[in-house]
Amino acid sequence: MRLKINGENIDNLRAATIKELLGELKIETGRVAVEVNLAVVKKADFETFRLKDGDVVEIVNFVGGG
Repeated sequence: MRLKINGENIDNLRAATIKELLGELKIETGRVAVEVNLAVVKKADFETFRLKDGDVVEIVNFVGGG
């Protein structure tokens, strides 16, 4: 599958869901927000939200500090 993730085209992904994609990219699900084709996906839907070839995905990591 080919996705555009944070502005970069990435080919040969095996992930079918957002949860699988985050695992494949080695990103912890705890403090991230994910948008697919300009729509924010709820964290509760990460396991069931199906990705399609050509989707545009934005992944934002939240960083604490002070």
